[in-house]
Amino acid sequence: MSKSHIALVVHGGAGTIERSKMTPEREREYRTGIENALRAGSTILRRGGAALDAVEAAVRVLEDDPHFNAGKGSVFTSAGTNEMDAAIMDGKTRSAGAVAGVEHVRNPIVLARAVMEKSKYVFLIGSGAEEFAKRNNIELVDSKYFFTQDRWDALQKVKAADNGGGSGDKKFIISDADRHGTVGAVALDGSGNLAAATSTGGTTNKLPGRVGDSPVIGAGTFADNNTCAVSCTGDGEFFIRAAVAHEVSVLIEERGFSLRDAAESALAKSQKLGGSGGLIAVDKNGSIALPFNTSGMYRGFLQEDGTFVVDIYRDH
Repeated sequence: MSKSHIALVVHGGAGTIERSKMTPEREREYRTGIENALRAGSTILRRGGAALDAVEAAVRVLEDDPHFNAGKGSVFTSAGTNEMDAAIMDGKTRSAGAVAGVEHVRNPIVLARAVMEKSKYVFLIGSGAEEFAKRNNIELVDSKYFFTQDRWDALQKVKAADNGGGSGDKKFIISDADRHGTVGAVALDGSGNLAAATSTGGTTNKLPGRVGDSPVIGAGTFADNNTCAVSCTGDGEFFIRAAVAHEVSVLIEERGFSLRDAAESALAKSQKLGGSGGLIAVDKNGSIALPFNTSGMYRGFLQEDGTFVVDIYRDH
């Protein structure tokens, strides 16, 4: 591998994303969000920066963009609150940091990295995680910061649908965008180090305290310099049960799979259990994979010539 080879892939969630239901303006906004994340991460990599810094920067951009279900755009629980989860992992050392159920942390991915670098722990939750954030001067915000009308309306729709209301009523058709979403980034830097980061607001109308795969190391997030870096998005419960992110690495290391075959095989395992979604991955050679078994996934990657490829739908 040449010293200069770098790679970056980002995602903004997978699900039923249909071209017919997307306005040109909204599509442009989503594409711009993915491009902004790629720009933030690739700027760091091109300057010789670390994969860890690149994935954190890319995810922070998406956390600050209300179009995506993480940070500012997080969905609401059944109690009308926002509970966010995030994880980051360093492929060089297999160090990792994760947080779950945080309600006032502007950028959960920043807190996840602090857990990795400034504590002896991997995973902190709830009020304990927020106390740790305070001690480390990580920005906390009023819960009002996370209120977006779109997410609030989605909660009302999902509640109505779950209560049996709106059957046959067009306005109660629930999209995957209403229900869930995740953001993530994976990168390979010029020194050959891999990193992965994932952040989410979870699923709309979830029971308070529910945690999905995003912050679970080996389920929604994983990185190992010997194999690959992975960030997942989809039905979290199934991704946890199939240990999807780690499965990709295992298939490469133990079975000699290519990255693409490993990624598709791991995703198929969660689908067999009943889960849909997708993942992004980059291996130690800079190969990338972006499989998904839904109609769309907000995704983008850096090409070798420095340009970005951004896509949403299954067809190109």
